[in-house]
Amino acid sequence: MMSQRRRLYLALTTLLVAILAVGIRLAYPPVEVLVMTTGPGGSAYEAFGKQYKDSLAREGIELRLVQSAGAVENLRRLSDARSGVSIGFSQGGLTSTRNSPDVVSLGTMFYEPLWFFCRGDGCGHRVADLRGKKISVGPQGSGTRALADQLLALNGFDEGDVERLTFTAAESVEPLLRGDIDAAAMVASWDTPAVRDLLASTDIELLDFSRADAYVALYPYLTKLTVPAGVGNMAANRPSANVNVLAPTASLLVRKDMDPALQYLLLDAATQIHSGADIFAKAAQFPAPEPGDLPLSTDARQFYKSGRPFLQRYLPFRLAQLAGRLLVVLVPLVGILYPLLRFTPALYGWAMRRRVFQLYGELKLIEADLEAHPGDGAALRRRLDHLEERADHLQVPLAFAQILYHVRTHIGLARERLQSLPPAGSAQPRDRQ
Repeated sequence: MMSQRRRLYLALTTLLVAILAVGIRLAYPPVEVLVMTTGPGGSAYEAFGKQYKDSLAREGIELRLVQSAGAVENLRRLSDARSGVSIGFSQGGLTSTRNSPDVVSLGTMFYEPLWFFCRGDGCGHRVADLRGKKISVGPQGSGTRALADQLLALNGFDEGDVERLTFTAAESVEPLLRGDIDAAAMVASWDTPAVRDLLASTDIELLDFSRADAYVALYPYLTKLTVPAGVGNMAANRPSANVNVLAPTASLLVRKDMDPALQYLLLDAATQIHSGADIFAKAAQFPAPEPGDLPLSTDARQFYKSGRPFLQRYLPFRLAQLAGRLLVVLVPLVGILYPLLRFTPALYGWAMRRRVFQLYGELKLIEADLEAHPGDGAALRRRLDHLEERADHLQVPLAFAQILYHVRTHIGLARERLQSLPPAGSAQPRDRQ
């Protein structure tokens, strides 16, 4: 009996898990395609996006990359649920929780300095020395344009004080080298080809933000960094002296409703992609659990504390994702079912005893009628025969057979008592005098 019960429990549990797995898969189909907004062609955003695409492809996820004008456009796309975009980079100082309520951060990934390149001695020593120049400040929607306009305004520039051109970082290199423009601003990582090319050129100077500490005090999302002399071209000693630059940090942003399993997958990829050292960051400095403009997602906080979840460490992503969803449903369900299953044997035993005790109840009534109406033997025999037939056909588990045998024995005793009574209508013998 116990073996049968265990097999029944196992079958029910297996069926329940299968139903839950199918239900969860139908309700939450696995994400096959994600869309990431990157940046202009040749930008660090685009280069890093390609690395994320390769990393996610190894887990069976297709990452589609969509170019953009830069960080401002990325934020606009991420905030619009209809855009289909769920991942993107953005620089600090461009938004807030109020302006982007549906977007959260997975942490800061790298420094993104503001480089102000000028021809020859055209840079001077302050931003104010750029007055009257032709400057590329990046296209509308780019983080470069937003930060350059902010710093120019801070230094007292009106709209007509400089001619503002909308070249991307890659597009501004040749015009600057040819002398078609006087300066070019670009918010870009050290790895950007345009930055490397201009930093190595003997015809181009890098503007030194000598008042960098003041800018950082006014805009806390900026960091003061130092470009070492000779780092761009050691043979030509470019730049010729240490240069201070200002740098926001770039954050990896996702929509708030993204599956936690996918967030962990992105964070794992980010650790592989951004943890290396460069001229500004030490090894393993990034990714960092810094909220920036937007708060860290709950899953990102957990990742930085303890790494990937247990299931994702030892199972393939797809299997870990399904198992995680099953656990979310099963844990509270088991909490409800366990007390019920614990009392099931007692409840089952009570139900079986009740079936037998019902026979005892009827036997008690027959015995009571026998005491009250001893002359109604035929009717009592028919009731006793019917009760015995029910007892003979009652199916109970082996564990309760003994109780049923007792009922049958007691029915037999009642029958013997009934048979010992004189037939109905017979006179009792009188005492002889």
